[in-house]
Amino acid sequence: MNSHKNARLSYARRVELVRRAALPSANHSQLGREFSVARQTVRKWLRRFQAEGDAGLRDRSSRPVHSPTRLRRVRRRQIERRRRQRHSSLRIARELQLPVGTVVREQRRLGLNRLSRLDPPQPAQRYEWAAAGDLLHLDIKKLGKIGRVGHRIHGDRRARVRGIGWEAVHVAIDDCTRLAYAEVLADEQQRTTADFLTRAVRYFARRGIVIARVMTDNGSAYRSRVFAAALAACACRHLRTRPYTPRTNGKAERFIRTLLTEWAYAQSYRTSHARTLALPHYLGYYNTARPHMGIKGQTPQQKLAAL
Repeated sequence: MNSHKNARLSYARRVELVRRAALPSANHSQLGREFSVARQTVRKWLRRFQAEGDAGLRDRSSRPVHSPTRLRRVRRRQIERRRRQRHSSLRIARELQLPVGTVVREQRRLGLNRLSRLDPPQPAQRYEWAAAGDLLHLDIKKLGKIGRVGHRIHGDRRARVRGIGWEAVHVAIDDCTRLAYAEVLADEQQRTTADFLTRAVRYFARRGIVIARVMTDNGSAYRSRVFAAALAACACRHLRTRPYTPRTNGKAERFIRTLLTEWAYAQSYRTSHARTLALPHYLGYYNTARPHMGIKGQTPQQKLAAL
């Protein structure tokens, strides 16, 4: 069981605490101050250790032993059976003469609070084009500008800087090799998006990759005439994802997630400009040194060289 994120004592600290508290000369008040807990807490862990040994120092479930107000099992099964028949919460509550809140709470516990969860999971449909440049995935991710270190680093949402604005990370990734290119731009407007496409195509061309197709979502910038003109100038065919199906463009989505984890939120940046300056260095690492499990542990540069 995982310790609470705000717990003062880990298992190792509890072991050290009871070892010192068990000494004849131990001062429990002094130990409490040293370990940042109350004297009563020191004695509680000591009693548990004396009664149960090391097992008494492990985390325990916070679930109560008895829950007299919980629904009977037959009622819980009735709720589950009706929900799996796609009945609404209101209908179930009316049929079983229960409060709607009780029905919704039980459905949430069962993981059935959304009707979409009743559908069987769709099997993963993985694909990879045979040659570099056969398909280029494009996508955009908005990032908040940095006024000071944000809640993703220190965890305190009360200290957010409001109204500072946004930046847009435009990404392009080759379907076959996973070679990636990205820029931090001011917006996601038609001209900005079209110009990024032109620069991305040139980036890949310098590496011997000729782009034949471009896949995007159905955002307004990608459906614009300006973007269509840029595609025509690059002699690229435009493919769009199915509406409300971002997994169709999954390689770009996954690359964005990697960018957020390993670049955008990997450390605290003092300014947005500092974060932007760190992007080319990370892209160099991603393309030439970072193993990619989707291409059998190779780096994108190694996959390109092997073609």
